[in-house]
Amino acid sequence: MQAAPTADLNEAERARILAKAALFAPPPATLPDGRRDLVGLSREELVAEMVAIGEKPFRAKQLWHWIYHQGVTDFSQMSTIAKAMQGKLAERFVVGRPGATAEQTSTDGTRKWLFGFRDGQQVETVYIPDPEEDRGAVCISTQVGCTLSCRFCHTGTQKLVRNLGAAEIVGQFMAARDSYGEWPSPTDGTPRLLSTIVIMGMGEPLYNYENVAKAMRIIMDGEGIALSRRRITLSTSGVVPMMDRCGAELGVGLAVSLHAVRNDIRDEIVPLNRKYPIEELMAACRRYPGASNARRITFEYVMLKGVNDSEADARELVRLLQGIPAKVNLIPFNPWPGSPYETSSNNAIHRFARIVQEAGYASPIRTPRGRDILAACGQLKTESERARRPRAEGGAPATPPASAA
Repeated sequence: MQAAPTADLNEAERARILAKAALFAPPPATLPDGRRDLVGLSREELVAEMVAIGEKPFRAKQLWHWIYHQGVTDFSQMSTIAKAMQGKLAERFVVGRPGATAEQTSTDGTRKWLFGFRDGQQVETVYIPDPEEDRGAVCISTQVGCTLSCRFCHTGTQKLVRNLGAAEIVGQFMAARDSYGEWPSPTDGTPRLLSTIVIMGMGEPLYNYENVAKAMRIIMDGEGIALSRRRITLSTSGVVPMMDRCGAELGVGLAVSLHAVRNDIRDEIVPLNRKYPIEELMAACRRYPGASNARRITFEYVMLKGVNDSEADARELVRLLQGIPAKVNLIPFNPWPGSPYETSSNNAIHRFARIVQEAGYASPIRTPRGRDILAACGQLKTESERARRPRAEGGAPATPPASAA
């Protein structure tokens, strides 16, 4: 059934999406011993926690600085807080991080972590360095598994287990910073290695919107991690009702996993298209606030041999993009075990790119990164179902499940 384009029905559809997201809610951010994780709390929630233990609200500001600007996880290292107060905080709270069950670095410098959470579930996170400059992007996951089942995507072969909480989403970036020694947050214009965030890892972020939005507000806060909204890009397969809300509330960059220009093909390879077809998706892109030549919408297009890579497909893509400030990332398909697809030929990809470029749209052909460690686009997958086995004391899985890599 296609979602109706009226505002009232879109609002009803948003409510339905949020209600369904609640069914996959993350576990409480509380340890077995009752201590609360302070990571992932909003400023207001952090103030409330301080007031609840009889402290002044200004304590929240101090903690925010130490947690998100300095990257400190040990209360005893927070030097502006008196030792008695440090002990009081340590009795009631923790400053958590996801634990790296595995870490791999590709021959091209791409780094992939398998991060584990307190309930034993796991996701993969990837850092992709720029090949020419000392900067790069952290590719963050938002769900354990994925609900979309895109045919060409390895992640999509894994069932949705649950959504990630705000602490687990923020925590991936913070743990990546730990790995690269990038604390405290630079305030003098010093270049960062971890300079951008792309919300393009495991899961569909707009099916976990509340937690993603909360995490991004924390990351964008100017007194903490302080990453500009212009340095954050959220990728969606086209959850049309939530695209409007994301644009209005967060204003981060938008990337759309398009991958086909005809509904019959997209219905097959991106099944979400059956609910929000191409016409509705492109209309939502035209509505996206802030889209301009300076802030173009990125359209991701995986090149599949004999499926979506013809010259006619390229010309139809140009027609669909009319009136949208856009660039097109052409992505050679990254094979994975059991995939039914092949990568388009080099000639076909370059012919496609030339047609799009001649119409006035940037159309770079993405160089696959991290293929040797299954960290490239569409290759992320963990065997998270195995994390349901009995756990050892303290909440960790008795035997951590291995990455599919």
